Amino acid sequence: MTENRQDFDGGIATIDAHHIRPGLAAIHLLVEGGKAAIIDTGTNFSVPGVLAALRQRNLRPQDVAYVIVTHVHLDHAGGAGEMMRLFPEAMLVVHPRGARHMIDPSKLTAGSMAVYGEEMFRQAYGEIVPVPADRVIEAPHEYTLKLNGRSLLFLDTPGHARHHFCIFDERYGGIFTGDTFGISYREFDVDGREFILPTTTPVQFEPGAAHASIDLILSCQPRVAYLTHYSRVTRLPRLADDLHYLLDDFVRLAESVRDAGESRHKQLTEKLGAYFLERLAAHGCKLAPAESLALLANDVELNAQGLEVWLDRV
Repeated sequence: MTENRQDFDGGIATIDAHHIRPGLAAIHLLVEGGKAAIIDTGTNFSVPGVLAALRQRNLRPQDVAYVIVTHVHLDHAGGAGEMMRLFPEAMLVVHPRGARHMIDPSKLTAGSMAVYGEEMFRQAYGEIVPVPADRVIEAPHEYTLKLNGRSLLFLDTPGHARHHFCIFDERYGGIFTGDTFGISYREFDVDGREFILPTTTPVQFEPGAAHASIDLILSCQPRVAYLTHYSRVTRLPRLADDLHYLLDDFVRLAESVRDAGESRHKQLTEKLGAYFLERLAAHGCKLAPAESLALLANDVELNAQGLEVWLDRV
């Protein structure tokens, strides 16, 4: 496996999780005084890249103090159990609503298999390893953790999932946002301007909570955000405005197909794809439409599924 890592100030690195395609899912490594925290884990297949990044920084597995998962969706937490097995001194930090799924991942596995199918699930995630309960830290809203004296503030940020938190690095002004602050693929950057869109994957999308969580993130006045999909973004007030706007449009698109019957999913995916292309054109993206849609195919499908779950619930 080829390692793909980008280093930033403050001892922070983005490591490609090698999930589905390069540049789709990131793991973030934070190092302070010889101790490390890993924020989001990717899958079991992501572990070699993390081990390589540690070796390149002359860090041992014993130097990993924390494995932190922003939420328990498996592209963020699927490799947690395997990392905990390999990092003997580490504690797993997880939202209180997600802790039980890390200790006993059977329901999490079953739910993901229902979305992806068993064969695709095994290919994408492998075997999900449970984490011993005595190695789990539950981090509620405004919980503070110290990494070798460096304060990390945990913020409850539902909207994408009720078991989601973000982590604010108070010293360097960075915030690790998982999926709460949307997704922003580097292929869509135009002259340094990032393109962002919300992620409404199944099964706990809540528009009101998503808007509130974006505002909470901005209230910390972060300098930069580190997204799991993908890496660092910097123009946060503008991106937050875009996310609010797009969230409202996603809801309108979903409402427009509420009564479409058996064709609802097909209509919604087509509307989302067309909407993304329209937004990308306005952004100045020069990629061919087919190339853009290929990069966004997974997001179009999962966002449509999540919006439909929300439609059926409200």
